[in-house]
Amino acid sequence: MALDRIDFAILASLQNNARLSNKELAARAGLAPSSCLERVRALARAGVLKGHHAEVAGPALGIGLEALVAVRLVKHAKTTFRRLYAHLLSLPEVLTVFHVSGVNDLQVHVAVRDIDHLRDLIVEKFAGRAEVDHCETAVIFGLHRKHQWPCYVPVTPSPSRRPARARRRRSP
Repeated sequence: MALDRIDFAILASLQNNARLSNKELAARAGLAPSSCLERVRALARAGVLKGHHAEVAGPALGIGLEALVAVRLVKHAKTTFRRLYAHLLSLPEVLTVFHVSGVNDLQVHVAVRDIDHLRDLIVEKFAGRAEVDHCETAVIFGLHRKHQWPCYVPVTPSPSRRPARARRRRSP
């Protein structure tokens, strides 16, 4: 799907506030509400819009600590990787799994109650796995997440609208 400047305006607005009403979103994008709704639906069908999420304060859910766990695999095999990846994604503490280059194979962002919960998670559900050779943990002291992706795609102009008909002047 080729995106134009209106699509990019819709995406930028939704990344900043996914709770905008269609009417407000349409006004920001310079569209009629019905046209805006159809564009949002088309962006979702094309997989450009992948979902709408609420950001929740971790402490409200009993989360007192976040960490990044670097994981090195014993063997680089597709089945080993897939089995570990599926296991990690099944854990409620795991927020994100990054498959990375370098000494370690994965960076895993976890959210836990406290340091004891973190230790138990790593010992019992990470390091104890046959696929895992090594784990290294970094506690996150602070986190600020940007919600708007940078855009490196050249913006194409929106489809031109039909020019308005010139009004005829009545002769006096």
